[in-house]
Amino acid sequence: MTQWSPEQFIKVQMAGIEALTGLTGKAFEGFEKLLELNLQAMKTALADSREGARKALSAKDPQELVELQIALFQPAADNVLAYRRQLYDILAATRAEFEKVAEVQYTAGKQGLHDFLGSVVSQTPSGAAAAPLAAWQEAVSATTTLYESMQTTAKQAVQAAESSFNTAAQVASKGMQRRAAQASKAAAN
Repeated sequence: MTQWSPEQFIKVQMAGIEALTGLTGKAFEGFEKLLELNLQAMKTALADSREGARKALSAKDPQELVELQIALFQPAADNVLAYRRQLYDILAATRAEFEKVAEVQYTAGKQGLHDFLGSVVSQTPSGAAAAPLAAWQEAVSATTTLYESMQTTAKQAVQAAESSFNTAAQVASKGMQRRAAQASKAAAN
């Protein structure tokens, strides 16, 4: 039976540590982007609130105040949608980086397992032990195929969710614009 040498063991351990270090770095990058996005959103919200309050205090009659509220509603709704879009982009980019690392680790692990089983099967004398090892090899191949099929299905589901999110955001934006226009017309009458 094949024995792992200390060098092989160290190599596998170092690859794992490097992958973990890389993932930690990507997680921090995503966290930094999220912090920047939230800080920018807070600054924008404060500036918009200050400007809205200034304009509201200068309104001369209730009609002007209603028109001001309508005028401020659409940019606020657009800012919320833009924030959600940027948040989703940050999360999607971070997830994609994790998927890349996972894919590399999966491929390396799969290859290592196939190589190990292949060497065990080739070193085993034909007879009673060869059949169970071949069965193990087939089971690993079947499991690998199932995993890859599930991974493809999950990627398709994520793509469908992204498409649905983008469509919903567009519909919501158009709906808000339509409601703002209707409210503006009603306020003018």
